[in-house]
Amino acid sequence: MAEPIVRYQDVHKSFGDVEVLKGIDLDIYPAEKVAIIGPSGSGKTTIIRMLMTLEEPTSGDIIVDGTNLWKMEKNGGLVEANEKHLRSVRGDIGMVFQHFNLFPHMTILENCMTAPIRVKGEDKQEVEEHSIQMLERVGLGDKIHNYPSQLSGGQKQRVAMARALVMRPKIMLFDEVTSALDPELVGEVLEVIRDIAKNDDMAMVLVTHEMDFALDIADKVLFLDEGVIAEQGTAADVIEHSQNERLQEFLSRFRG
Repeated sequence: MAEPIVRYQDVHKSFGDVEVLKGIDLDIYPAEKVAIIGPSGSGKTTIIRMLMTLEEPTSGDIIVDGTNLWKMEKNGGLVEANEKHLRSVRGDIGMVFQHFNLFPHMTILENCMTAPIRVKGEDKQEVEEHSIQMLERVGLGDKIHNYPSQLSGGQKQRVAMARALVMRPKIMLFDEVTSALDPELVGEVLEVIRDIAKNDDMAMVLVTHEMDFALDIADKVLFLDEGVIAEQGTAADVIEHSQNERLQEFLSRFRG
């Protein structure tokens, strides 16, 4: 069995007096597709924001490809990680956010090229070629010189995916990427994620309310409830066959 590419070990997270995550233990394996479902406020987004170093755990460890993310070795012991260490470890992680986070003053091609050049120091011409390839892959090859304001929400979200893919991540995080979209635009974005899941060997973690989609692409589904993983297993086991009452109540909202 391969070693996990990501491992959460007794991870807790509090905001003030509110404990949002209450001891998360989770292994994510290379190329594994993991969907996280659960009610609002259950801690789903916090799990992936900690992996992207946007939130720091209150306690516990997150190990990425064998390296502790939030702690580093110094003088034979572990100390709090500095920014250089965080940047190094999260270099193999890409994230697509709910609200795109594109630079409005840059073309979509420039949006995709900025991070590989500035963060990784890659060759500009090679980055441009790769960026165009990724924009073509998400169906936007004819829009490379457009600005975000000229695109629909679905197109902006596809740019955000291309931008993440240009960095060649080993782990891709998706945070409710369809929840801010008009219903008629959801399908085009899910189709791109489906293509990535099918054809790329990166690990993927998706926080989603799209149950049919999770059933279709996920190797493993986690049901998060009140800060704990209340249920986990194959997509079919969790979404179709679970006897967990809280999960049944949650899923009933998505059934006609």
